Amino acid sequence: MTDEKCEWRGWREATEAALYGPDGFYLRPEGPAGHFRTSVHASPLFAAAIARLLRTTVEELGTLADDPVIVDMGAGRGELLSGVLAALPPGFPVRAYAVERAARPEGLDARIEWTHQAPHGVSGLLFANEWLDNVPVDIAEVDDDGVVRQVLVHPDGSERLGQPVTGNDARWLARWWPLEEPGARAEIGWPRDEAWAGAVSTLSAGLAVAVDYAHTAQARPLFGTLTGFREGREVRPVPDGSCDLTTHVALDACALPGAVLTSQRESLRALGVAPQRPPLSQATTDPSGYLRALSAATEAAELLLPGGLGDFSWLHQRVPTGAAGA
Repeated sequence: MTDEKCEWRGWREATEAALYGPDGFYLRPEGPAGHFRTSVHASPLFAAAIARLLRTTVEELGTLADDPVIVDMGAGRGELLSGVLAALPPGFPVRAYAVERAARPEGLDARIEWTHQAPHGVSGLLFANEWLDNVPVDIAEVDDDGVVRQVLVHPDGSERLGQPVTGNDARWLARWWPLEEPGARAEIGWPRDEAWAGAVSTLSAGLAVAVDYAHTAQARPLFGTLTGFREGREVRPVPDGSCDLTTHVALDACALPGAVLTSQRESLRALGVAPQRPPLSQATTDPSGYLRALSAATEAAELLLPGGLGDFSWLHQRVPTGAAGA
């Protein structure tokens, strides 16, 4: 194989190396928060809502959750778990696991166990906020003759079409994202389906939730969703470790039997997040309280905003007793 051929590879392999290889984007000390804001970074109201979801899940499990856990998939630098623990009542009995490839950050709450894999056979809440969109996938495109081919990428971000898509890739596309029109593209999502099924299987009972920008079969994007992010800005996706590489998730394909898909607006409202402005009269009687309440209302509005964070999809997966390893 020539050096030129070695430089061209599928997006799944290129993304894996760029994000998680030596000096990969997600292994940098600043972590994701150095480059973009998620709901976790937008407001502590988000972590407080997840704390309420954890408490509800534990209450529903009853004696099945004598040793309950919360597992954060793709934990970044532990921001969500830190916020959840701060929002829980003192002494609430829960073990917290941060699942992340990067090294444990200094100064993290000692109650958080840092691990590269989710614990198996546990009961409680597994939460994956913007995790699946960074599970690398290959990309397919229809050529001028109507043939669906793998998209190959060079380290500089330029692309060309490779061999026709076959096997598991072709079967997944036929089932979940059929391509016909020349130039149409799709992200081949079965690695995410498998990643989510594997995460869910670690629970013996409880609830697993995946939160991501997503689409369903009724509204697949014609040209896919691949993009990059660096220092708060959307940039050209280049697999050299200089930027985040992300694509939206076909969450309907990830869903296991019994799953429920909702929007972030629906889910957070059900958990008590509401942009309710305080009465103006409070500004006179309690100025500090008024400012705090106004700030909370503004943060809640951002979390629920149509066209923004409110458009995230939530995949709720109940796990019946004894389901681990099934």
